Amino acid sequence: MTRRWLVTGCSTGLGRALAGAAAGAGDRVLATARRTETLDDLVREHPGRVLAAPLDVREPEQCEQAVATAVERFGGVDVLVNNAGNGVFGTVEEVGDHELRDQLETLVVGPWRLARLVLPVMRAQGGGLIVNVSSLAGRTAFPGLAAYVTGKHALEGMTQALAAEAAPFGVRAVALAASGYATRYGASVTDAAGRSDAYRPTTGPMREQLRDMAALPGIGRPEDFAREVLRLADTSGPLPVRIPIGPGSFAHLTAAAYATQTELATARALLLDRSDPQQG
Repeated sequence: MTRRWLVTGCSTGLGRALAGAAAGAGDRVLATARRTETLDDLVREHPGRVLAAPLDVREPEQCEQAVATAVERFGGVDVLVNNAGNGVFGTVEEVGDHELRDQLETLVVGPWRLARLVLPVMRAQGGGLIVNVSSLAGRTAFPGLAAYVTGKHALEGMTQALAAEAAPFGVRAVALAASGYATRYGASVTDAAGRSDAYRPTTGPMREQLRDMAALPGIGRPEDFAREVLRLADTSGPLPVRIPIGPGSFAHLTAAAYATQTELATARALLLDRSDPQQG
């Protein structure tokens, strides 16, 4: 069965690899990017299978048009992949309101909007899959990435609610807790306008790691990510809502889960009087 995909953020990295892999598997893909000329070679490589469309997920009209185009040209949407992302580097004190809003518009509001737009289509056709590309930052925090962490935590919360709401209609929703991949993301992260020297001892190592992320040993390859997503799309039946993906992702989130349990135990010991059986 030929699937119909709508993938955001296809100019480079994970989105581009996924669009190419899905088309190579015989599916049809609406590949989107803010600048469609970045997709010209992808369209040429997969004539009749890849259609390019302009999309800045922060723009409601462009989101509406992208979904309308997929329905008009493909007859529906079987898989929506919310992959588009950006990053601002700075602490809670350093990131301004405008920068925070821009980050959340891309990481949360845009995916929410696109999910809202495709859900009537998926309900009418009796099913579909919504893939929200999250991060290890959706479960843990990294100094200097406060806005990004906030966005990914919110994205995972939205996905969890969506999965429960849409399941009766045959629509599945997953959040991919991605580890590091060799993309341009690390180099494209911008510094917050309000950055100061005060936090550099705390955030400096993370900033350097981001700059060199694509060259780190053991880093994932976008092609591997694409293969894993295709495997998920091929899987019938229920899926876990949160799915670790990429090198080290399972180990990282296992450690995060243990840290959460330890923190809970510490809080319990601090706040609950264990001599009172009515508490806890």
